[in-house]
Amino acid sequence: MRAPDQPALAQLLTEARNPATEHLDELPTLQMLEVMNDEDAKVAAAVRVELPSIALAVDDIAARFGRGGRLFYMGAGTSGRLGVLDASECPPTFSVPAELVQGIIAGGDRALRLSSEHSEDSREEGASDLAAAGFTEDDTLVGIAASGRTPYVLGAMDYAKEVGALVIGLSCVPGSAVAQSADIAITPATGPEVLTGSTRMKAGTATKLVLNMLSTGVMVRTGATYGNLMVNVKPSNAKLVDRAERIIAAATGCDPAKAAWLLTESGDSVKTAIVMQKLALGREAAEAKLDEAGGVLATVLSSKAH
Repeated sequence: MRAPDQPALAQLLTEARNPATEHLDELPTLQMLEVMNDEDAKVAAAVRVELPSIALAVDDIAARFGRGGRLFYMGAGTSGRLGVLDASECPPTFSVPAELVQGIIAGGDRALRLSSEHSEDSREEGASDLAAAGFTEDDTLVGIAASGRTPYVLGAMDYAKEVGALVIGLSCVPGSAVAQSADIAITPATGPEVLTGSTRMKAGTATKLVLNMLSTGVMVRTGATYGNLMVNVKPSNAKLVDRAERIIAAATGCDPAKAAWLLTESGDSVKTAIVMQKLALGREAAEAKLDEAGGVLATVLSSKAH
């Protein structure tokens, strides 16, 4: 049973029937896919409208990272899976601790593969799952719900507000309960789906775009990149060794052989290797410079002229 302040599911924008796809099953395959692609093309524009809110969220999350805060994504079904996906990709991409960005899905990790729709109906479970993760006032919660009304997510948002944390609401229904409960609402209005109510499609795509922006933007703001280079990469296999060497070469202008030598001499630290080459320092001196700058490579290199 829906809460009295919640609109009926049938009234939601994400549940509306799309007139452009009413005869989808009658179309030739190529035309059917063209219609899908036309609908997908609307997603980026919907996200673009939300860029000011996304930018505000990035800066606020980055500030909380500076005082030891973490980022939590919470959702159910597709929304929960997308949150877990983005969180799980942060350690290998940016070499940050797995605890820094966490994804929590209604029903637990089992729900990543097997649907657990009933779990999304409990506000209490959302709050208790977030509490069990040790959520604090310095942390940030991104509550994700395409419909903007998932009880599990709303319960977690209520708990986060009680704690005094930053609460961001990501949904695809303007004016939704999730949007109203948030300190910062991010609401790309993607409209009716190709398949009525199948929010794994346009709404899911918009959700992934926003989550990618949030995590990547925060990592850029906190010094995990140098320009557009992933200087925090850890060369743990052959592919990543090759990437690390190419990053060193791109950042310093050295040749591939020198980049390979620098990577070895730096103890497999791309940042240290770059500082060694750019400032003509040994490993220990380069590491000290990075420590002084809190690991932010741009800060170390900008001090070269001073």
